[in-house]
Amino acid sequence: MTQLQNRIRAGGFIQSEANGYRSRDQVTIEGGTGGAGQVYAGTVLGKITASGKYVPWAHGAGDGSQNAAGILWDDVDATAADVLGAIVDTDCEVRKADLTFDATANDSQINTAIASLAALGIKVRS
Repeated sequence: MTQLQNRIRAGGFIQSEANGYRSRDQVTIEGGTGGAGQVYAGTVLGKITASGKYVPWAHGAGDGSQNAAGILWDDVDATAADVLGAIVDTDCEVRKADLTFDATANDSQINTAIASLAALGIKVRS
């Protein structure tokens, strides 16, 4: 039997955002070998310093992706190659329960990511 999963819809994690599309940006999600793979809406992203591409936030990384830099707006599949994706990276409020953080991160590391998001103007609400 096929198992169904409920996932957040595009932008479903947002409580409020700035007028127009000021809260959003279009970025490159790193794909291919060693890339992001399938990434879902609400995933907290980090930005690789050398390439400027985004990947899921990885608290233990040393390439820049250890710093939370935005939240993925909608699902993307970066398994085979880089893809363009929309993110929110400023001036919005989001529900913490609807966000996906690095599964290996502890509460302290997640709180550090939330502080990084706050510095961007993204308020994470409980």
